[in-house]
Amino acid sequence: MSWLHEVSIKDICDLITVKTNIKNASIENYISTENMLPNFGGVEHAEKLPSSNTVNTFIPQDVLFSNIRTYFKKVWFSRFNGTASADVLVFRAKDNCDSKFLYYIMCDPSFIEYTVLTSKGAKMPRGDKDAIFSYTVSLPSIQEQKSIASVLSSLDDKIDLLHRQNKTLESMAETLFRQWFIEESQDEWPEVILNQYVELNKSSIDKKYDIKEIQYLDTGSLTKGKISELQKISLSDAPSRAKRLVNNFDIIISTVRPDQCHYGICIAPPSNLVVSTGFCVITSKSLSPFFIYYLITSEDMTEYLHSIAEGSTSTYPSLKPEDIGNIPFLYPNEEKLKNFHDLVGSYWNKIHNNHKKIQTLETLRDTLLPKLLSGEVRVKYAEEEIAAMQE
Repeated sequence: MSWLHEVSIKDICDLITVKTNIKNASIENYISTENMLPNFGGVEHAEKLPSSNTVNTFIPQDVLFSNIRTYFKKVWFSRFNGTASADVLVFRAKDNCDSKFLYYIMCDPSFIEYTVLTSKGAKMPRGDKDAIFSYTVSLPSIQEQKSIASVLSSLDDKIDLLHRQNKTLESMAETLFRQWFIEESQDEWPEVILNQYVELNKSSIDKKYDIKEIQYLDTGSLTKGKISELQKISLSDAPSRAKRLVNNFDIIISTVRPDQCHYGICIAPPSNLVVSTGFCVITSKSLSPFFIYYLITSEDMTEYLHSIAEGSTSTYPSLKPEDIGNIPFLYPNEEKLKNFHDLVGSYWNKIHNNHKKIQTLETLRDTLLPKLLSGEVRVKYAEEEIAAMQE
């Protein structure tokens, strides 16, 4: 492999600051730090547009980099024309650099760590643009860049396909719940409250807990069932809120600001998982956990819980565990509940298996990426590794 001399980021790309009127922005094409997903997870539609008169623009194959709290690893390779907030840096590759290769440079753990270390500001650290442009890389030929990007893209394409499969399965489950238990609800179904069928905050760390290293989940790291970060820390160094224990099929929901949708269902959680006391942990006693999950996370229920939280006397809109326990609902017939549990359970089994495959692919990608960029691993070897994994 013919590696060139070291070059800086400013030698291989430009920072694009072309602006357009806010009228050209839409929920579908506007990208901000809020709708960029962590851990290189892509983007989703924005919930709202900014109040500013202008926004930045980008085109396909630009690299978008969230410049706030760069440790969240919000980096995206653009596939369409769009608009972006000022806190999303838009990079465009020069002629000497392949666009996708530039994207992988900005996904490299060394680059992310560098942006974190050179960020400015304590409360909301922002990446230093001058420092970013000074970051140095070893640049191979364009052909070698394309080959490296192709290998890594093949893994990302597989990961993306599995994510889309999971999203489809989750959407199918939500649709089924809405159809069977809301649109087709029956007058003869009795009204009950959730507390009759669940236990709340069943288990917490006590003196008998003997695991020394835990995986800690705080409320801000879980949104709509997606975990952005698990902190691996020793129990002695864990924050005071690291107390709640969870079991398989437990549902967790943040008691602060329910409208921010910090909730999820625990499928085969690690034995050392500990969650924040900011979560209410819901353990089913006699009702399908999948039914409970879609009951408390539906849009109508989220609005209902948020209205209760806004009436609290706390500093922030918040719920008490009993508010969740007192959730009313119509109890369906047992046959329909069983059919829902069995069908949606099969969806979640597929989702869980896909998630394990995603983790394996991400581990391989994250292992190969820095080695390919540095020249430690050749493209042919990387292709053999991927082929062996698929056998």
